[in-house]
Amino acid sequence: MSTMWQETAARSWAADPYADALRTGRGPLFLRRGDGWLLPLEVERWCARADAVDREVLGRCEGAVLDVGCGPGRLVVELAALGRPVLGIDVSEAAVAHTVRLGGQALRRSVFAPLPGEGRWNTALLLDGNLGIGGDPRALLRRLAQLLVPGGLLIAETVPADVDERAEVSLVRAVDSSRTDDSSFPWARLGTPALLRYARPLGWRGAGQWTAGGRSFVALRARRSRSSAEPPKSRAVISSQRARNPSGDRPVADS
Repeated sequence: MSTMWQETAARSWAADPYADALRTGRGPLFLRRGDGWLLPLEVERWCARADAVDREVLGRCEGAVLDVGCGPGRLVVELAALGRPVLGIDVSEAAVAHTVRLGGQALRRSVFAPLPGEGRWNTALLLDGNLGIGGDPRALLRRLAQLLVPGGLLIAETVPADVDERAEVSLVRAVDSSRTDDSSFPWARLGTPALLRYARPLGWRGAGQWTAGGRSFVALRARRSRSSAEPPKSRAVISSQRARNPSGDRPVADS
């Protein structure tokens, strides 16, 4: 995945509409496609505490958990309260700062950038639409296989319909949803059938499907063994990620 996507996405999710929504805990906020179609983002739910549907998902997690696209951190905080080793990653400084303020551990980092504990995470989460990250499901699934232990668990939230869509989108408020700018980035929307079509040829196997609260989920298992071409594991999953670092390689501290 190109560094250009990482930089563009980071700029977009760091834009004022998203930071403002996290600060107030409410929208409206949308992903806008080039043809004007709007996907509402559930800011209020993301900024609330984990609900019953979230807790059902988290109850399926195994071992150390990596929350990819952790947003304001409700899942990271809930898992930490359950005693799980957990790290959230997000390209948004506002999201990471919010997570850290709540007491969670989080890094401002793209999933495609080097991460702590590569090859040693037991579970990866792709919830709240984060299956769309990068706009290339195959690349995202390959990357997650590198991050997980052999046979590790991926829990992904899918669109509750047979959708397979990739598009350029931008973040907008309702009041400026008709504007155009250069901050668009690639995104994907997948239903369960589409996810399975991408996952199976890459060695993932199904480990469960369910719906709850109008949301749809899939659990997948990574390959039991690694290709010799895959990079070696890093030394540690999580120790203390709370040290401050202005480069963004560690959690954003409270200002």
